[in-house]
Amino acid sequence: MSGNAKALIGTWKLLSCVLEDVETKEQKSVWGENPNGYIVMTSEGRWMVIQTAEGRRAPMTDGDRIAAFKSLLAYSGKYRTEGNKIVINVDIAADEGWNGTEQVRYYKIDGDELHIEAPPQPYANFGGRVMRGILVWKRE
Repeated sequence: MSGNAKALIGTWKLLSCVLEDVETKEQKSVWGENPNGYIVMTSEGRWMVIQTAEGRRAPMTDGDRIAAFKSLLAYSGKYRTEGNKIVINVDIAADEGWNGTEQVRYYKIDGDELHIEAPPQPYANFGGRVMRGILVWKRE
């Protein structure tokens, strides 16, 4: 593992998460202004992430459970770095469609902040619009 990749190891708390529409460049804070989330990256190459929207409540109905699921992202897998790219081989996820996929993220470390961008992809929760995720994390 290179020196830059070693700097990824640890626990990072989510500070912000926006989705940018690739066509219009419109940005939306999908998890709210104060999102919840952590990434843990281990020296053994394990990536674990969970993100939730701010203001979630305990679900009481099936509709509440659907809304809670839509405001959650969680997955884990073995990761490797290639320059400024992280490739995660997903082996467990809240969304079964992610299992067995490779998720690619681009990163930059700036002091105690980790900036991550996801490449453009369609998002079902936004009518299939092609968007890219832009996230900022702070080292714990």
